[in-house]
Amino acid sequence: MGFGMKRSMLTLRRQRDVLQFFTPMEKSISSESVRCVAVLGRQDGPIDAVEQYCQYLSSALVAEGISLELMRVRWAEIGWRRALRELRESTLEKRNATWFLVQYTALAWSRRGFSMRALRVIRALKSSGARCAVVFHDAEAYSGSRYVDRMRRAVQIHTMRQALYLADLAVLTIPAEIIPWVPPRAQNIVFIPAGANLPSPETVWKRTTDHGTDSPAVAVFSLSGDGVRAGEVKLIAEAVSHAAVRIGKLRVVVCGRNSDIGGKELKGKLAEAPVEVTVHGLLTAEQVVPVLGSCDVMLFARGPLSTRRGSAIAGISCGLPVVAWEGWETAAPITEAGVVLVPQEAKEGLGPALLRVLCDEPYRALLAERSRRAQQRYFSWSAIAAQYAVAMRKKRD
Repeated sequence: MGFGMKRSMLTLRRQRDVLQFFTPMEKSISSESVRCVAVLGRQDGPIDAVEQYCQYLSSALVAEGISLELMRVRWAEIGWRRALRELRESTLEKRNATWFLVQYTALAWSRRGFSMRALRVIRALKSSGARCAVVFHDAEAYSGSRYVDRMRRAVQIHTMRQALYLADLAVLTIPAEIIPWVPPRAQNIVFIPAGANLPSPETVWKRTTDHGTDSPAVAVFSLSGDGVRAGEVKLIAEAVSHAAVRIGKLRVVVCGRNSDIGGKELKGKLAEAPVEVTVHGLLTAEQVVPVLGSCDVMLFARGPLSTRRGSAIAGISCGLPVVAWEGWETAAPITEAGVVLVPQEAKEGLGPALLRVLCDEPYRALLAERSRRAQQRYFSWSAIAAQYAVAMRKKRD
């Protein structure tokens, strides 16, 4: 794991450098209206998180004097040749757009993750004369040891490097310093963390912490798909069992992506433990907020905590402490929130950290306050939109 160790963590000095980007918050450079178009690839299902990201960003950018409309490249429906022709025609109609913002994930531009055709999209947009930004929602190439995995990884790294070279601006949702393929002297990069795709999560901040007869509640928001989910469910079950055995009955509230099947699997693993599992399934964003707000802590097992993990940031945005793994992507400003980080090599897993949060009410309240402050300062859509406005206007000027 030498490669992983090389990327492992920012030093404290690096974290301070990253935080300097956010403090003090810069104001919009100009009140002049700016028109932008977010360019999306293949639609994801059952929920397209990138599309939601663009919708929330669009609403927040209005306060910055920036309009953002969404446009999808329909290559999955009509093929690449017709989709690119349609794209060129659309860009002619949108000639007054100041910026095109290409939303990059590997699967948005290829069914199997061979994402090189995203470069054709960038070139087509650049030919219109407008500035082009690339928003890297996934800045890490896929893992795997098979020959096809190594080829896919090489294609993805090449694609991302070329996209960075072609773009007028590259938006990274994790710090550039911890991404191995990013050139250290690249000048067109800005780091803007992801936000939670939730409306007004601050509305649940004032809820009472007195449960009455209710048991403490642990939120699990979104699980991975087949092949990975079983491991996540196992880790969650072990952590919750560890806490329940020591403090008594607990509630686990499961919602979001893959929660229907994952919740059933979790119920099976916790059948003998003093744990009540409530599965809400796939909810609307409006429904998610009160569900998360009713809990005491979020348990996040979908890999290391990161500024690109919108499902983890959802817990922070709702003012919850978050217990999660620490990894190479874990860096400021998410470390400023009320997070309890557990090294991935920890044999005892997430259980002891979860137990402490549930048992120590002052500690839990302190973590919750840190999450609320981090939401306001870094992860709210108004804070994110302000950073976009500054970056785009600086590049234009």
